[in-house]
Amino acid sequence: MNTALGLSALGLAALALASGCTSDPPATPGDGGAAGGGGAGGGEPLVVGGDRPVTVHVPPGLDPSTPAPLVVLLHGFGASGLLQEFVFRLQPLSDERGFLYARPDGTVGEDNRRFWNATDACCDFGMTGVDDVAYLAGLVEEIGKHHKVDPKRIYFVGHSNGGFMSHRLACDRAGMVAAIASLAGATWNDPAKCAPTEPVAALQIHGTADDTVLYEGESINGVGHPGAVDTVEAWAKLDGCALTPEAGAAMDLDVTISGAETSVSKYATGCKPGGAAELWTITGAGHLPEFGAEFAPRLVDWLFAHAKP
Repeated sequence: MNTALGLSALGLAALALASGCTSDPPATPGDGGAAGGGGAGGGEPLVVGGDRPVTVHVPPGLDPSTPAPLVVLLHGFGASGLLQEFVFRLQPLSDERGFLYARPDGTVGEDNRRFWNATDACCDFGMTGVDDVAYLAGLVEEIGKHHKVDPKRIYFVGHSNGGFMSHRLACDRAGMVAAIASLAGATWNDPAKCAPTEPVAALQIHGTADDTVLYEGESINGVGHPGAVDTVEAWAKLDGCALTPEAGAAMDLDVTISGAETSVSKYATGCKPGGAAELWTITGAGHLPEFGAEFAPRLVDWLFAHAKP
């Protein structure tokens, strides 16, 4: 691979993520989600997760007795929480807006790449059967033992395999998850496998030129997954929303594409309380868009606008 000289840290991270490679070593005890923040008042770092540890970023001065939102970022296949943060850049917003922030690492497979066991399409290719739903739900519970987490504002965000995992969590732990945002992921191909017990707001973000997880849907290793529109419509149905979307204002999210390249389709009419579905289509973007400064604030705005009732 040609890694032309002069790439920024963000460019290197994006390159590694797009290729499924990472520059950091496989996870070892104590390294999961490293470089997080300390506890309230600058105390000891908050590390949770047992034998799969992650350091939780706690905004400076956050009162542990005051309910705070929790955002969990899930990396793509072969990447890590650290690399994913280079792309999403959510940690500065954690400090600015006062939310707890965790970016755990998936299990290292036989091919030495981290993964999440999300759906049958992605990405437990070694058939390990690791229960990542239980692991991530356990992280939320453990974080709540140290800092008061607002149960109405728990959010999962993911890229690719992490996007698939975010959809899986919304299906399986709807009572815990207020909203998810998936970049280049998808929900189950079989609608029967997603039976949430209550509405969950879902945001799908997808580039039309994605040749890794196709915008129109495809088969990964012989197992299919729905496309971006079908994924959002599946959540609209589950949330009781009308299937005729309303157009939102276009956005300029990808700095490599001129103009407002991202169209917005909102499924927000008639939804059950707490339910909503939305699609951000990035025309011309690939599997890993190069986001500008506008992306992270808009993403967090969307999440925080969809708390549980």
